[in-house]
Amino acid sequence: MKRAIITGITGQDGSYLAELLLSKGYEVHGIIRRASTFNTQRIDHIYQDPNQPGAKLFLHHGDLSSTEWVVNLIYSLAPEELYHLAAQSHVKVSFDIPEYTGDITGLGTTRILEAIRRSGAKTRFYQASSSEMFGSAPPPQSETTIFQPRSPYAAAKMYAHWMTRIYREGYGLYAANGILFNHESPRRGETFVTRKITRGVAAILAGREDALYLGNLEARRDWGYAPEYVEAIWRVVQQDAADDYVIGTGEAHSVCEFVEEAFAYAGLDWRKHVKMSERYLRPLEVDALIADARKASTKLGWEPQIGFRELVAIMVDADVEAVGLKPRGKGKTILEQKIGHWNRWYNSVTRMVQAVSGQASQH
Repeated sequence: MKRAIITGITGQDGSYLAELLLSKGYEVHGIIRRASTFNTQRIDHIYQDPNQPGAKLFLHHGDLSSTEWVVNLIYSLAPEELYHLAAQSHVKVSFDIPEYTGDITGLGTTRILEAIRRSGAKTRFYQASSSEMFGSAPPPQSETTIFQPRSPYAAAKMYAHWMTRIYREGYGLYAANGILFNHESPRRGETFVTRKITRGVAAILAGREDALYLGNLEARRDWGYAPEYVEAIWRVVQQDAADDYVIGTGEAHSVCEFVEEAFAYAGLDWRKHVKMSERYLRPLEVDALIADARKASTKLGWEPQIGFRELVAIMVDADVEAVGLKPRGKGKTILEQKIGHWNRWYNSVTRMVQAVSGQASQH
């Protein structure tokens, strides 16, 4: 049984990754921040009392600002894999708290890498880098595109990205970077623009709100479906040699297009409800991020399956259902069709492998 640590396990990506690893038979240890309120909603459905026989998910309260705590954790668990997803990850907020963002998002990564190096553990380390590092670099952006960060968050991520490469090349650690472009789901944080839009649609349908206030509608992003991206994360760590990979769909849409699609799916006219507010504008904007993920396609065999319209439908349906209304169901139907396709493909491959194995054993 492999043992893995996930920092940021209570976040969108952490919760999906935990599900994936548990399904593959891993023993999973998740790091959570101590808070006066429960913040484990995304993983409550997979959590079980660690004292129960067969328990495979264990949670640890910790702080990435504490070097001693990080070192003790690595020494005590000696995991085969460590997925570092925790960060202060909100771009707009990073302008308000740049020092904290640098400490947790940037230096937190160095603390983990140094702990792995000192311990001598053969831990495979994954660093969650971000497409925001590309900033003003013209799209499409690949692993060789020069970073031009436009926010404290992006600068902190770039520091973490390069420290990961330094520890890989300087000390021989298995340390890989995944440069993930925007990926969304019903578990996306409520202050991120995509989730803010879909929650706004649901609130308007429920009669709780009449207006949705947004900032820059012209920014273009490469949006994918988060559960698919954690599969790519896992594949990055399974390669023989550590490397860096861009993960994305290669297709970009503006925030305005996301708004139009979400409102139209719900049968609403967005022009009657969406208003602009300078409060949500950043000091510096990133105009366009579009992934060139050919390396991931070739080396990882990873391709996205859920498209832009399907993603929006899934998110709107989830938020509509959350306010007590009946979702249109199209998003769920699309997702079920995709899952059915994947299951049929998996079963077909499994039968082929079994057949080949049976023939080999006869000889």
